[in-house]
Amino acid sequence: MLNVDVIQDQAQAERGSIDDAAINQLFDNARTYRDWWPTPVPSSTLKELYRLAALGPTSANCSPLRVMFVCSDDAKARLLPLVDKGNRVSTRSAPVTAILAYDLRFYDQLIHLYPHQTSAASWFNRSQTLIERTALQNSSLQGGYFVLAARALGLDCGPMGGFDAEAIAKEFFPDGSCRVNFLCNLGNGRDTSSYERLPRLDFMQACELV
Repeated sequence: MLNVDVIQDQAQAERGSIDDAAINQLFDNARTYRDWWPTPVPSSTLKELYRLAALGPTSANCSPLRVMFVCSDDAKARLLPLVDKGNRVSTRSAPVTAILAYDLRFYDQLIHLYPHQTSAASWFNRSQTLIERTALQNSSLQGGYFVLAARALGLDCGPMGGFDAEAIAKEFFPDGSCRVNFLCNLGNGRDTSSYERLPRLDFMQACELV
């Protein structure tokens, strides 16, 4: 007879946790950057970044995130007027600005992404409200994976709001199917901030065990 507890303990022991250096890189020592060294980010790194971010779970693997990596001077010139003035210096100097958007026609891909349930699209496209909620919720999940994947690859991140979302969607996603969630500058950050890490709510303030 199988001992489920023993099997579970063995699986957890084999998996283990990542080491302190990795945790520090992803969380404890990571900061949001606004100043950047001009070091380019290779396209191969951006491709790997998306590959890793895409592995995180979403509802029925719906994967609504769409990313426009703004790298060229011409593309930056199109983006900068659509970003709030307070974010323009940081965005101009960052080697890459990722526009993280969500596709409102994400369900068209479910025949490929969730092939064992051919009716999966009908779970989501019953109403516009459900489509929008699902796309925003799951693209936000993927946005979190995106930041952690970037840090894992040695990139610094500057996620931000403060932009004209409708204008950016029209400029960079002209077919009209995507809305913009947030922007994230990427590269090698310059540690010029005079601020210590801002406080977070502790466990007792934010969590309950029930």
